Amino acid sequence: MKQTIALLCVALLVGACNGTGTEPKKTVAAQPQGSPDEVAVIETKFGKIVVEFANEDAPKTVANFKKLAKQGYYNGTTFHRVIPNFMIQGGDPNTKADPHSPRAGSGGPGYTVPAEIKLPNVRGSIACARTGDQVNPKRASSGSQFFINAKDNTSLDRGGYTVFGRVLKGMEVADQIIAQPRNAKDNPDEPIRMEIKIVPRAEAGL
Repeated sequence: MKQTIALLCVALLVGACNGTGTEPKKTVAAQPQGSPDEVAVIETKFGKIVVEFANEDAPKTVANFKKLAKQGYYNGTTFHRVIPNFMIQGGDPNTKADPHSPRAGSGGPGYTVPAEIKLPNVRGSIACARTGDQVNPKRASSGSQFFINAKDNTSLDRGGYTVFGRVLKGMEVADQIIAQPRNAKDNPDEPIRMEIKIVPRAEAGL
């Protein structure tokens, strides 16, 4: 049952399904940020996840993610939704003050990003959350929330989500996160906070 709900509502997941999503419909496109040689390093208490960007397939999404990360926007946010054999989701600023906030899953920077739906949701790919088609027919992405696919989720390809990168190192960290005890909303009992840095590939040991 949880799997079915997740497949229908993967996107500002809790907020969209319960009618509490608050991100405005304003859509913006970020300007290019930094070098195409850069990667993201997501640091957690379980270790690091290193993400390579799909610069050519999702340039607007990548630029927005880099911009927020360089501003420190993600630091202190949590992975607020984890579903075994499916995905882990994070990036909601509502979780900074209260990881178990009833509004977890509904927050963002106040804008959405145009859809760039090209790549498949395979294991290790990183994609944008979004609200459902009923209120978001253009399938614009959340301004900040993202998820990492824990397996090949071909059902999400039919739904249409912007994939903007892939995990190069650290999928074992994602697997640890996804295995943590969680509550009825799939929010881990013990908060899993993150910090995200944008660094040159060489600095990430690649």
